[in-house]
Amino acid sequence: MNLNDNFLMKRCLNLASKGIGRTSPNPMVGAVIVSNNKIIGEGYHKGYGEDHAEVCAIKSVKNKKLLEGSTLYVNLEPCNHFGKTPPCTDLIIRKKISKVVIGTSDPNPKVSGKGIKKLIENKIDVKVNILKEECSELNKRFFCYQRNKRPYIILKWAESKDRFIAPSNKKNGKIYWISSPKSRKLVHKWRSEEDSIAVGINTIISDNPQLDNRYFGGKSAIPIIIDPDNRLKNNFKVFQKHKKIFHFIDTKINDFSKSSIKINFEKSIESMINYIYKKNINSILVEGGAKTINSFIDLNLWDEARVFRSKKNLITGIKAPVFSYSNEIIKKNISEDELSYYLNSLENKL
Repeated sequence: MNLNDNFLMKRCLNLASKGIGRTSPNPMVGAVIVSNNKIIGEGYHKGYGEDHAEVCAIKSVKNKKLLEGSTLYVNLEPCNHFGKTPPCTDLIIRKKISKVVIGTSDPNPKVSGKGIKKLIENKIDVKVNILKEECSELNKRFFCYQRNKRPYIILKWAESKDRFIAPSNKKNGKIYWISSPKSRKLVHKWRSEEDSIAVGINTIISDNPQLDNRYFGGKSAIPIIIDPDNRLKNNFKVFQKHKKIFHFIDTKINDFSKSSIKINFEKSIESMINYIYKKNINSILVEGGAKTINSFIDLNLWDEARVFRSKKNLITGIKAPVFSYSNEIIKKNISEDELSYYLNSLENKL
């Protein structure tokens, strides 16, 4: 079989995607090593602080003599700086790998072409931008964080056929589910893939959600609770499920928990985003309610929206969010619901 560049880069992407939800604030990276048109080693970055993909791939090669003169494929530029682990470029040079094929350069200023430059300076043949768009898409959270200096923001909600996000009054204070059980399980999968989940205090009081991913498993995202008047109580379910919570209250509040974060609510979303960015949070899944989601839309501070549309009609209730500047990219059926994905069509920065 002819192992061409595109085939091998796709393999890198498949490997890299196994690390979703576990590598942040690092990117997802996969690596493949080829010698004499045969794959001799593979690896991917399994979690923050663990070996990088290039190191894992090199370690997996049984006959280390084959590394000399081999070709390394990797979806993101190898690092050239000391972080949690040593520079991958140094290891590549030391093992006498003769060629490195890279999906895309790294936007992190600590890397950003420096890894490529060092490899070339050490007489290694370097080829860049193989399946560049696919490689950038995989690490859209990391790229947004590095380039826009903020987390990647995903809006998510479920709406009825007649465009309501919730009924006006809930019976016995119970959650009224607009979406199907299968759709809700998918949302739990999404939660495992993101760094944080943002909700307003009205959602906490109304639904008392756990904000976990019990229907899917894996790492739980950190809840972000937007609570200007400090109405959050310790008996809410979210405290039973999470050790760490970002609880934002207004600067005017005098009596508050030491764990709460005081921000100016005249610019609440911008202040919250800046704080979260400084805490190395690469992504936010904004789950509700309508007021919170609309505040992100009004500021044009979102990258992607995922909207479930049910066949149910509510007649009256809380109106679903509306956005004018969006491109629908995918539409599919999830059980009895219709799921649409949108990308923000405008450039959005703080």
